[in-house]
Amino acid sequence: MHSNPQGSCLCQAARFEVVGSFESFFLCHCSYCRKDTGSAHAANLFAPSATLKWLTDTQTVRVYPLPNTRHVKSFCTTCGSALPNDHNGFVVVPAGSLDTPVTLTPTAHLFMASRAEWDQDLHTAQQFATFPLPQT
Repeated sequence: MHSNPQGSCLCQAARFEVVGSFESFFLCHCSYCRKDTGSAHAANLFAPSATLKWLTDTQTVRVYPLPNTRHVKSFCTTCGSALPNDHNGFVVVPAGSLDTPVTLTPTAHLFMASRAEWDQDLHTAQQFATFPLPQT
């Protein structure tokens, strides 16, 4: 049986389900997405023919459309977590907000021309399984 992807915010005040299929998975390096995430890029799944179904009250969900752009940020007002939106006729889901596995691999990196200057060769940085403990 196929189950729909589900997700939530960090505090669990906002929980959702996506009814339909993801068609693309973009890693966006534009300055807006970097501001939104505080990271090198946003990781968003796009589902143009899907429906976003809220499983909880949407009282803590806020949607901020950046004026004069197509950029939209949805978030939980309690914990600040990124949340999906169905702005402009299609559902956009931050991959990190999903509680179910993401089965789609990233389709493409977008807006590489405006990526952060430190976003180079990140695969060469040291890697840890968990937060590294301080050296004593």
